[in-house]
Amino acid sequence: MYIKEISVENYRNYDELSLQFDNQINVIIGENAQGKTNLMEAIYVLAFTKSHRTAKDKELIKWDSNYAKIKGDVFKRNRSFPLEVIFSQKGKKAKFNHIEQKRLSDYIGALNVVMFAPEHLNLVKGSPQERRKFIDMEIGQIQPVYIYHLGQYQKILKQRNALLKDLQRQKQTDRTMLKVLTEQLIEHGSIVLKKRLQFLQKLREWATPIHDGISRGLEALTIDYEGSINVSEDTDLERIIETYTSYYDSIEDREVERGTTLAGPHRDDLIFYVNNRNVQTYGSQGQQRTTALSLKLAEIELIDQEVGEYPILLLDDVLSELDAHRQSHLLNTIQGKVQTFVTTTSVDGIHHETLKDAQIFNIHNGQLLSER
Repeated sequence: MYIKEISVENYRNYDELSLQFDNQINVIIGENAQGKTNLMEAIYVLAFTKSHRTAKDKELIKWDSNYAKIKGDVFKRNRSFPLEVIFSQKGKKAKFNHIEQKRLSDYIGALNVVMFAPEHLNLVKGSPQERRKFIDMEIGQIQPVYIYHLGQYQKILKQRNALLKDLQRQKQTDRTMLKVLTEQLIEHGSIVLKKRLQFLQKLREWATPIHDGISRGLEALTIDYEGSINVSEDTDLERIIETYTSYYDSIEDREVERGTTLAGPHRDDLIFYVNNRNVQTYGSQGQQRTTALSLKLAEIELIDQEVGEYPILLLDDVLSELDAHRQSHLLNTIQGKVQTFVTTTSVDGIHHETLKDAQIFNIHNGQLLSER
């Protein structure tokens, strides 16, 4: 799978730009704040219809413009097809093969992307929210139905929290509606949890040997899912529903007292261990970066396993953050099989044969200066 061409209109600092890409390595060079990361973001948005940098779609529209448009020509499963995302003051539209898709789950997954940026080095030591986002985005693009259940869960969670707040303030005393919302929350939350556990099992199978290779066999990585209820990858959906039901019954009074939902996938976390020590708490920066790199490389292999083709890899200013050993391991892994986009202020200091045949774009102030 690869992107043959992308064009943007009124996107961030770009008036209009169209680029054709090599199906192997593409390097985008530019100083800070010139637009190279915006271009990388545009590819990400084309895949997910939303940015990894902001939750506000309107920020993607160029100042003094009414809309922003991203179009891409994608080659996947031996055929080409266009993707298009348009943002306006009224909202956004996503088109697959020129046809607008009303549901995100019908669009996401058409283009598979793995992004690795400096902020992803915080995946290990950052907040649980970052790790939940990581797992949600990756499951969503290989199993789009997951997006539906996650969206329904989040919608019901918001309603349930509002009701719990009213019960806390005694604006309401009847808990009948709370029982209904809890049942609905459990229905979708159980599916979300089951799919997360299944995904984690596959991710672990890839990440463990990759981590062993990067650490030269000196460190063993294990990944645990820290959930609100005590279930395992082997627990069936019916049992997960029963366990959630029992647990929510036991904490209902406490939730009303606190005015918020105290359990569910929205509070779960991933815990990483290196040589049986919690790497979030006790790991060195090097161990944390090795773990993050292992997860990203595992993502690539897992998507290939599930989809049948390698995803597109976006390396946004991350190579300079990795030492020579980790840098080399990353580039050796992707060489010849993954279309890759690299942003950097300079290729100096990146010594690897992968970059010798790369297509290079020089970007300045939202314009293409040169290409080779």
